[in-house]
Amino acid sequence: MSAEPTSLSPRRPLALTMGDVCGIGPEIVARLFRRPESAGCVVLGDLAVMRRAAELTGGRLAVARVERAADAFDAPPNCVPVLPVDGLPTDLLAAGFGRVDARAGAAAAACIARAVELARAGEIAAIVTAPVHKEAFAAAGVPYPGHTEMLQALAAPGTARGEPLPPVRMMLANDELRTVLVTIHLSLRRAIDAVTFEAVLETIRIAHRSAARFGLSAPRIAVAGLNPHAGEGGLFGNEEQRIIGPAIAAARAEGIAASGPYAPDTVFMRARDVPGHPGEFDIVVAMTHDHGLIPVKYLGVEHGVNVTLGLPFVRTSPDHGTAFDIAGSGRADAGSLAAALRMARRLA
Repeated sequence: MSAEPTSLSPRRPLALTMGDVCGIGPEIVARLFRRPESAGCVVLGDLAVMRRAAELTGGRLAVARVERAADAFDAPPNCVPVLPVDGLPTDLLAAGFGRVDARAGAAAAACIARAVELARAGEIAAIVTAPVHKEAFAAAGVPYPGHTEMLQALAAPGTARGEPLPPVRMMLANDELRTVLVTIHLSLRRAIDAVTFEAVLETIRIAHRSAARFGLSAPRIAVAGLNPHAGEGGLFGNEEQRIIGPAIAAARAEGIAASGPYAPDTVFMRARDVPGHPGEFDIVVAMTHDHGLIPVKYLGVEHGVNVTLGLPFVRTSPDHGTAFDIAGSGRADAGSLAAALRMARRLA
């Protein structure tokens, strides 16, 4: 995971990025700092944006500049310690709410990049990211479709020398269900082509290795199929027979407790762990973005947490987006961000 603390930063806070300033990111970050669990956290972002967010969420919340991440521990209650990020657009407040703006995309990306620098230097214990907007990334010329891909690239500086990217995967989790994705931000047509033997096997391996941080030494991993009824023996597609089944067999040969492929419309019900219904599985591996995320989000976005598995540091985020429709109203709920913060503490 993250590097050991340096002599310059004996205490390592959790860093929160402010997200897209046209969305609810700054508001939910400000709302989080009205909770005691925000102690020991620092915000990477813009002072003026965070002061506006403090006002939008009820005022009576100080916003103070800090010079080092570790200075967050000296912040008084009801104070948001902000570590300014260099190079942000100077007119962020003019970007407005509820719309795609290149300035917001550029600022969000810069905050993520700074968070990775601090994590790699051992100055923070984990990264918790507020929502970004993928169209704003694109408008700003950010060469990544989302958080996961950007973090993957920044975590491996050797990629500039042609070294391969480290394998990472998206996991969405709450108290009842954990799901890990083989493919993420691709069109469905491209995602189907990306479901390969190697990709499925690597996902199972990453899920297995990462489970130890959740206290699961021998996780039961259910692998969902790609096609209806997991292909029904080849009647509705043969990816289960050609790709997914062999990958499961290879994982089992490595000592991993993987099973399937199971019908994707029922496996999540079997894995859901609730009082009176202990889950049959600890983790579900799903082939595509919506296959895996719809079940978790249906249980309540205020409880879900996005965790990037495979990084050399801890990164979590809420399981919702920028919510442009309510941005600037001060009504955004910080429940999922608080859950992401709790998860980051646990994993770090």
